[in-house]
Amino acid sequence: MKKIILLLVATICFSSFAQTSLNDYKYVVVPNKFDFLKESNQYQLNELTKFLFNKKGFTAMMEDEDMPEEMEINRCLILTSSIKEESNMFTTKLIVVLKDCRNKVVYETAIGSSREKDFKKAYHEALRDAFNSFDTVNYKYEQPDVNSGIATPVAEATVPATAVTSNVVSQAVAPTSNMLYAQPTANGYQLVDSTPKVVYKLKKSSVKDMYFVEGKQATVRKKGDQWVIEYYEGDTLKEEVLNVKF
Repeated sequence: MKKIILLLVATICFSSFAQTSLNDYKYVVVPNKFDFLKESNQYQLNELTKFLFNKKGFTAMMEDEDMPEEMEINRCLILTSSIKEESNMFTTKLIVVLKDCRNKVVYETAIGSSREKDFKKAYHEALRDAFNSFDTVNYKYEQPDVNSGIATPVAEATVPATAVTSNVVSQAVAPTSNMLYAQPTANGYQLVDSTPKVVYKLKKSSVKDMYFVEGKQATVRKKGDQWVIEYYEGDTLKEEVLNVKF
């Protein structure tokens, strides 16, 4: 009886946290290929993931689709999705993971499982089972109220400072004069100067032309014809244009 009560309390607390977090995000980007599979959209699992996110009320897109302007302006409306596989010999087990624009985990589903022997049927059944977790959070995107204290960072490179909410200001910084050269790595790029010294190590994300900066709470992304690095100083979102040659 105690175990049931503890499990129920944990589920309620987890669902409450997920709801208040997930409702702040509008979009979910689905990668073309999951890490545990060998091919893009293998077993049609990526397309099914996008379909299920849309069914749960999100606006889901594949990573190579053209993004609406709202996504380009404010990447922090986006969650990037991935799937963790924890299968064993007899059971296929999948967990859906959502991360925010700072690469922090916002939500993980419960384990979805299947005992089907056919790979495609097993993955589909396990994925649908994992997505049942979203039924407990009652997701519905809520646009932040400027008077609510919820900050929605927006970066604008054409103005020196843009007030976004009562607490957050986005500041654009002029392009740095030093040219950086992109060198491919196993999971992204490293940006080196003419020395050559490694200035930034970039790791791929599920969003096209967006990278996480290793060792920093920052992202590098393509904005129009320029590459910019975005990071926070206190409550201020800053954006710096980088001179990068790929």
